Order: sequence, then structure tokens, then C-alpha cells
Amino acid sequence: MANVLIIGATGTVGGTTRQYLLANTTDQLTLMARNTRRLGNLNADREHAIAGSVTDKTMLQDALKGQDVVFAALSGNLRAMAQSLVAAMDEAGVKRLLFITSMGIYNEIPAAVGASGNLASNPVLQTYRDAADVIEASDLNYTIIRPGWFDNGSDTAYQVTHKGEPFGGHDVSVVSIADLVMRLAHDPKLGARDSLGINRK
Repeated sequence: MANVLIIGATGTVGGTTRQYLLANTTDQLTLMARNTRRLGNLNADREHAIAGSVTDKTMLQDALKGQDVVFAALSGNLRAMAQSLVAAMDEAGVKRLLFITSMGIYNEIPAAVGASGNLASNPVLQTYRDAADVIEASDLNYTIIRPGWFDNGSDTAYQVTHKGEPFGGHDVSVVSIADLVMRLAHDPKLGARDSLGINRK
């Protein structure tokens, strides 16, 4: 069992990961979202909700108390969010961070998969790369997760690639991302200080 803080718990990836952890683990979940009403009914035995932003230092410090793992699936100014999160985790003494970015941030997508999805040709990815750079410069036990375009498929047939390796495919189910997060949350050596691409096999 782990105490897991999910930041961005109302989003597609955060919400799916929440349900996946409830169904497949005995983890205690802290759900952080700007609007906690969107979380719906909580499992009173295993879930606790906190309303606020990752850039709110006081609120974030409260959310980090007693946590083993932080999983962040965010959008917006990701560099500022990553900076706030790294600083708060350092202060709180929480070391395990799982952070969603995007495929293509290292120009790792081969032409056969669709190289137009690389940072060199898609400046929208810069905010994800900026966040990854902040996290990689930290002393946290991080895993950066770089999914392909995710869909609502129910499969968990996925391939993982490491930083420096070509990306394996274009898409992935959001359930596959949740499964990888679960594995990472329960094995601090898996993906330690690495950046993992994930795509459908």
C-alpha cells in the first residue's frame, strides 16, 4: 500500500488513474483539483480531496504531508508548476514524483511514427519540455511519463521506451498510462530518474 497524491485528479489521465488505483490496489489517495466538486463521490475509506492549485505553496505543503508518491497530470504553465512542485517536495521530504508530459519533447519520434509530432516541428510541446528540464535537474526520484496520443481503449498492451530511444508508436490507451503509473508508484526503482515513453504495442 502507498499514500498517493494525485494532482490534476479531475482530468482524463488523473481521473482514470484514480479509478485504476482504487480497483487494483489498497492505496490511500489524496485528490488535488481546482474544483473538487468535479471529483464526484469519494471513497470515504480511501480518498481525501484538497481544493487548490499546485502553485499555492501553503496548500501544496498540506497536501504533501504523509505522502509516498506524487502523480501529476497537469496543463497550463508547466514550468512554473514543476518548479513549485519540486521545491515543495524537497521541503516536505517526499522524493517520488511521476509527471506526465508528452511524446516528442526530445525529438524522439521516428518518421515512421510521425516525426511532425516532435518538438522541432511542434512548438506546443515546449511547455512539456520545460517542465521535464526542471524535474530532471532536481534531486527527486522522478519518472517523467511521455504518452502517445491517448484514447479510451480498455487495453493494457503497451510498450515502454527510455530517453534516448526512438518512440515506439503513435497512440496508447489511457488505461495503459494508469497501469504504468500504478507499477511505478509501487516500485521506486522502476523508471527511477528516467523519462519513459509509452505507446500501444
